[in-house]
Order: sequence, then structure tokens, then C-alpha cells
Amino acid sequence: MAAEEAGGLSRTPACLCVLCGLPAAGKSFLAGTVLRSAAQRGWRASVVPYDDLIPEQAFQTRGEEDGVKLQEHTEWKLHRQAVLQCIEQFLEKPGVLAELPSSCQINRAAWNQCILPLIQPGAEDCSQADRAPLLFLLDDNFYYPSMRYEVYQLARKYSLGFCQVYLQCDVESCISRNQSRSKPIPTEVILDMVKRLESPNPQKNSWETNSISLNTTDDLSECDMQMVMELISSALSNPLSPAEDNTEQKEADRLKCASSVVHQTDQACRRRISEAMRTARENQVAPEHMRSLAAQLNESKATFLHNLRRQFLEEASFTKEEDIDVGRVVERAVDVFDHEKKEILLRIINENK
Repeated sequence: MAAEEAGGLSRTPACLCVLCGLPAAGKSFLAGTVLRSAAQRGWRASVVPYDDLIPEQAFQTRGEEDGVKLQEHTEWKLHRQAVLQCIEQFLEKPGVLAELPSSCQINRAAWNQCILPLIQPGAEDCSQADRAPLLFLLDDNFYYPSMRYEVYQLARKYSLGFCQVYLQCDVESCISRNQSRSKPIPTEVILDMVKRLESPNPQKNSWETNSISLNTTDDLSECDMQMVMELISSALSNPLSPAEDNTEQKEADRLKCASSVVHQTDQACRRRISEAMRTARENQVAPEHMRSLAAQLNESKATFLHNLRRQFLEEASFTKEEDIDVGRVVERAVDVFDHEKKEILLRIINENK
């Protein structure tokens, strides 16, 4: 639905602001500070905390095979999409609390808590012209451009403002802050995300032009906050317009195709790792060496997939999956990983002798 058709928002400035960065980089602290500044400006603002909205089990490991942890991403991705669907529902019906379908598995109480500050008395009267600007602060890691692009697409659909704040913090500080939390996440999760994270890149992605980067290793300064508020103010004053050509759709197709290639390669690499673990057991590799083998193979796979995705997006001239032979691309990629796997396996077997 175009912006002029969205009930109650046709004349209400609104903005989706993405806060991205490593866990414990300071996103939630920044969000709280922005909320206070927004209130002083008379804006209606709310934080959309993905960690609170998405059930904890969606992030957990599903099982273990041959010492290799398996992560199911499909359900997790669906939950992320559900969060954006909730935002879209609010844009359609800004005067009411959530009426989510039974199939939606996000935390309903947490979502209602998010939108409560945005609902004004009498908001059911959507003809009101004088409405305070709306600001959604999306608080998540958003480590892949495709994750952030989904938010951008939603902003374009409703002609909203869009901006991004990348919190750049050294990994040692993130790990230290995380360990002081009441419910810290495993350090391995942070280290793995360091390898995966692709920060906003306006030179590569034109849709990321309205982005800034803050160094949050130290405390935020008044100058930092001024930059953030000016960024959001500019986004509110300059909402996106629906695309007049298919440039954005082509970029979306490229990201979708890249994700498909990486996903299929990931599954194939997992099978290669399982084969390597069986071979090691057949060679009576000691338990401590088995653990080392599993760790090295998983680390090699994570790095390999990250580099594959980046290279695929930078060098490929395709637009859609049907424009390339995905199976062939995956096969060639797996051949490369297979060579790395064999080298690691041979080294571990020799060390075991």
C-alpha cells in the first residue's frame, strides 16, 4: 500500500532508524538516549528490541551432529520478518494495539509495550492533521546488508524516512561489557559475528547513503548525539519515494540469490564436515583432537562462507537466480572448501600419531 493509502500516516512524518553493530556495542544505551532527546522535540518514539520480541529458542542451537553444532536459520528469519510485519500493521492501523494473527510467534506483550508510547488519545480519528512525528528505533545486530535492506524496503513502501547508525566498537570491549550483563551471550557468538558483520557501505549500496558510524568503544559525546539527532531529523524531513525503476528490485534479487547460494553451500559444507569427522573416528583420532578438528572445520567454514558471500555480491553480474546456474556455483564453491577440509583433516590425523 502506498503512503497516501496508509490510514492515519499520509500526513504524519515517520522514520525507521536502524541501530546496528556487535552485541554489547551500545545500541540499547544509544536508543534510550535518543528516546529522551526525541521526547524533548515532541516526537513519538519507540525502541523495537529484536531480542525481546523474538523468542529465545529461535536463537538457540537445534542439535549436534558428529560434534558439529547445527543452527536452523529458517525459523529465526521468519521471526525477523514478523517484527517488520508488526511495524507494517501499526503503520496501517496506528491507533490500536496489536491484533496479531495466531501464527505470529513474536512476544505480543513486548510488542504492545513498544507501540504504547506511539498511541495518542483519540488516535482512532485518523483524519487529524497535526500529529507528532513517529520514530521507530530498530535495535538489533543487522550484520548482513540484506537484513537492513528489508527495513529500507518497508520505508520505501510507506514513504517513510530511513537512516542507519552503525555502532563501531572493538571486540574486546564488547566481550567485556557482555560478560557484565545479567544474561550474557556466549563469547563465541560475538566472535562469530565479527566474521559475518558487514557494516553500512554507501559507496557500494546507494540505499545506505543516509548512514553514520559512531565509535562506541568510549562513551558517546554530545557531538555524537547531535549527529544522530540531525540524521534522524533529516530522514523525517526527506522521506523515501517509491522507486520509479527496478534498480532496487534488482538489488533485492541479487541479495536473495546470494543468500540462496550461501545457504546451499553451507548445507553442503556441513555434510563434508560430517564426513571428515567420521574419517577421523575411523582413524582412531583421540577425543581432544576430535574437538580440535570440529572447531577448526567450523571456523574454516564460517570464514569461507563469509568470503564467498562478499565475493559473490561484488563480482557477479547476475540479477536473479534464474540468470545463473546456482547448482554449478555451489558445486565449485564446495570443491574449494573440500580442499581446505582435507588439509585440516590430514594435519589433525598426523598430530594424533
